[in-house]
Amino acid sequence: MSDYAIVAEDLTYCYGDLVAVDHINFKVARGEILGFLGPNGAGKTTTINILTGQMKPKSGRAILLGMDVAENVKKVKVDIGVCFETTNLYEQMTAIENLNLFACLFGIKSFDANVLLNRVGLEGRGKDRVETYSKGMKQRLMVARSIVNQPQILFLDEPTAGLDPTSSKAIHNIIIQERERGATVFLTTHDMMEADKLSDRVSFMNQGRIVALDTPLNLKQQYGKRALKAKVITPGGKLEDREIALDTAETPGSVKELFSQENVVTIHSKEATLEDIFIKITGRGLVE
Repeated sequence: MSDYAIVAEDLTYCYGDLVAVDHINFKVARGEILGFLGPNGAGKTTTINILTGQMKPKSGRAILLGMDVAENVKKVKVDIGVCFETTNLYEQMTAIENLNLFACLFGIKSFDANVLLNRVGLEGRGKDRVETYSKGMKQRLMVARSIVNQPQILFLDEPTAGLDPTSSKAIHNIIIQERERGATVFLTTHDMMEADKLSDRVSFMNQGRIVALDTPLNLKQQYGKRALKAKVITPGGKLEDREIALDTAETPGSVKELFSQENVVTIHSKEATLEDIFIKITGRGLVE
């Protein structure tokens, strides 16, 4: 059995003359969370559509769990879960009915919808029609629906976009629990703190190509810089900022000078964010 849950080999897709996915290659290990990052129009959703069998690549191959997706769509879909940014629940049905329907489609005979509802923080609301749910509740139900079949690979496309902190935290917990269960998680998000917190590795996609792929720590060390940021009070009573670059020969002397010559109020370390690194690599922001 391969150690990789997902393998993309020279994946390419075009919309007319527009190359949306441009000969990309990557692998995702079993049990890994990969953050798939990039601005709108970078090719992220098209990549997910190819990986989940909704679109066929113009060239290249998508291999999930050792199977070529284009040739084994039905087999692959049994073992994956998908949660898209756009809500597509049956709103006239209750939450329990929505989950039971999907359990039936997967042929799951012994299924308790309330167990999943409890996991996503919707206990006590299972018999309510989905049309009465808030946006955050609907998104949590979408995530619950995506794990009805205990998938080996879970695809999450902007699962916390526009949600309140409580709903976001509930979804983060699910992602961590699914990874602990052994699932592979393919996560797209514009929330860089979310990607940094959850992802084992992150991939930066820009204009249809993967421009970086590594752990958040390695990317920060390679492209970012660390610094100390301090606030000091001047003799005139003004509050001013000071910044000292770390990891240089001058750092110890600069820190000593700061404390000996300035009235330091606060001090903290600062490192580059994933957003900073993406801008440095591509010259554009992740949210455009």
